[in-house]
Amino acid sequence: MTSELDRQIEQLRRCEIIPEKEVKQLCEKAREILLEESNVQRVDAPVTICGDIHGQFYDLKELFKVGGDCPDTNYLFLGDFVDRGFYSVETFLLLLALKVRYPDRITLIRGNHECRQITQVYGFYDECLRKYGSVNVWRYCTDIFDYLSLSALIDNTIFGVHGGLSPSINSIDQIRLIDRKQEVPHDGAMCDLLWSDPEELGGWALSPRGAGYLFGEDVVSQFNQANKLTLIARAHQLVMEGYKYMFSESLVTVWSAPNYCYRCGNVAAILQLDESLNTNFKVFEAAPAESRGVPAKKTAPDYFL
Repeated sequence: MTSELDRQIEQLRRCEIIPEKEVKQLCEKAREILLEESNVQRVDAPVTICGDIHGQFYDLKELFKVGGDCPDTNYLFLGDFVDRGFYSVETFLLLLALKVRYPDRITLIRGNHECRQITQVYGFYDECLRKYGSVNVWRYCTDIFDYLSLSALIDNTIFGVHGGLSPSINSIDQIRLIDRKQEVPHDGAMCDLLWSDPEELGGWALSPRGAGYLFGEDVVSQFNQANKLTLIARAHQLVMEGYKYMFSESLVTVWSAPNYCYRCGNVAAILQLDESLNTNFKVFEAAPAESRGVPAKKTAPDYFL
C-alpha cells in the first residue's frame, strides 16, 4: 500500500491527476483516518501553519520549498484547499495523499470552501468534471470535506481555525460537541468557525459575507482568557503582506496563496512555530511563470471575498 501511495504522491507532485478509481480508494483511507480525529484536533509543536491555498498548485510547491517537505516538516493547513485556482484537484489530492501517508505529520482542517454548495460556484466542481469527465471525483472529495476537523489546538495554547469565533461558542469544549459530519450549515457555530472575520469593533456584528460574524478585540480577549490561549491563528482573508497580527498580537491571519487569483500581487506566508512556540514567518512569492503549467482555461468566475 505504501509504495502505491508513494507513487501517487510523486505523480501528484508532478501535477498529474491519478485515476478515478485511485481517488475513490484514497478518499476511503482518508475517511478512516479523519474519523478518528476530533473537531478540535490536537497538534504538537514544532509545526508550520499554512493559510488558504485555493488550488494554486505551483505555489503550494513553493510553500513546500520554503517550509520543507512533509514529513520532514509537521504541517497544519487551515482550509480552503480548493476553488479559484486552476489546480484544485491536484492540490487537494496531494494534501490528502500526504495525510494518508503521514497522518501524524499533516493536519488538514476545513475551510468555508470545503463545501458542496460553494465548490459548485467557484471552480472545483467544474474542474473535476473537466478533468475526469464525470462528477464522481467531486463527490468523493466533498464527502471527505465532511470529515475534516473544524479547528486545531497546538500545545493547548494556540487555537487554529479557518475563519474565526462564534457568538454561540465560549469554550473550546463546546466546539468538541458539534456534529461536524455534514455540509457546512448556513448559520450556527460550525458555520461561524469557517466564515467569521476579526474587525476593529466592539463585540459582534453581522458579516458582509452573508455568513458568520465580525468580532472585535474584546471577544478575542475573552475567548483567549477563558480557554488559556496565547494566540488565535486563522486564514480566510487575503492579506497583502502574507500575514497580519491584530488585537495586540492575540490573533494572526496567515495567507498562503501568493498573487491570489493570479492577479492580486500579494505575497504569501507560513507561520513556523518551534518547540517553545516561538514564531517565525516565512514570506514567499508566487512560483515563477516558467515553472508553472499553463492551465487549459480560466476555471473560476471573478469573485473576491
